[in-house]
Amino acid sequence: MTTDHRRTSRAWCRPVWLTALLLALPQAVPAQTAPAPSSSTSTMDMGAMPGMAMPATTTKPTKTPGKKAGKKPATAKPAASSHDMHAMPGMAHGAVSGMPPAPAAPGDTSGSMQGMDHSAKPGMQHEEAAHAMHGGMPGMQAMPGMPMGPMQGSRAPPDARSPDYSDGVGYGDMAGMERHDARPLGMLLIDQLEAFHGRDANGQAWEAQGWYGSDTNKLWVRTEGERSGGRLEDGDVEAFWSHAVAAFWDSQFGVRQDFGAGPERTWAAFGVQGLAPYWFELEATGYIGANGRTAARLRADYELLLTQRLILQPEAEVNLYGRDDPQRRIGSGVSDVQFGLRLRYEFHRQFAPYIGVNWIRRIGTTADYARQDHQPVIDRQIVAGVRIWF
Repeated sequence: MTTDHRRTSRAWCRPVWLTALLLALPQAVPAQTAPAPSSSTSTMDMGAMPGMAMPATTTKPTKTPGKKAGKKPATAKPAASSHDMHAMPGMAHGAVSGMPPAPAAPGDTSGSMQGMDHSAKPGMQHEEAAHAMHGGMPGMQAMPGMPMGPMQGSRAPPDARSPDYSDGVGYGDMAGMERHDARPLGMLLIDQLEAFHGRDANGQAWEAQGWYGSDTNKLWVRTEGERSGGRLEDGDVEAFWSHAVAAFWDSQFGVRQDFGAGPERTWAAFGVQGLAPYWFELEATGYIGANGRTAARLRADYELLLTQRLILQPEAEVNLYGRDDPQRRIGSGVSDVQFGLRLRYEFHRQFAPYIGVNWIRRIGTTADYARQDHQPVIDRQIVAGVRIWF
């Protein structure tokens, strides 16, 4: 009987213990998952940073296990932070836009790191700031014995160079360095040596000039004329002292001698010649002869380079006389006008054959003399010749 009673009592207690364990289990689980009490201190208070105002955080109220479920649990108050970001040295960033700096505590010098404050100083210009920055950098000071003066705007010292820029080198002649503009030179140009064929006559003609001297003073010689029918029709020779009066221009003084058909005439000559703008070569010469005779001659020519070797040369000449000279068949006023057009090819610069055409127009009393002598008033000639210079 005793054994059966013990087994009956143990079987009745087992369900009771299981029921009590199941009732206590739901209350033990929230107690284990509840957060730490709010009375504990925070390791870092973000709200205390200057310019970093953070909203205050509150802990969520939790229920503590208890017998009375209707009782409200008390909420924990936030405790003061034990670490303030404002006290960290070198973290003063008050220049950040939109974050007003927090007032520093009295006596607190840790608000800015030494050498790391990037805020501009009031009244300090950019040059001054750059000078202060370089002046404060180690190693940027002037080297000993090397003055750092201004690089521009200053004057060279008096002994930097000699007054004549020779640096003590004396003047003297050097071989092969002579001044060729003062050295006398010469040239002979046979501009036209040709044969012509006209309506009434055939013949030969020439035109040449040569000079010797320096660029300032020269002896200048010119000659021209023609031969027809086996005899010399007309010719002249001129000799001048040519003196440079301007760039590309010379004044000329000399004599002229006429020869050919009729008596010879001698003239005192004066004039100018030179290179006009656009490369026109001009000659203007006046003459004074015996018995009050006067004359003038105007000439112009131009060289048109079709290629470097093929050259077209137009030429014009006008002759004027002050009075009639029946013995030489020349009338007063404009005696004749000549115009030539020659095309040459330079096989060498000193040798160039050419072909061309030449027109002659006699005017006034000279034309009357030509009619009396059965000569054409207007003559057109086909020419062929060679141009040579030495």
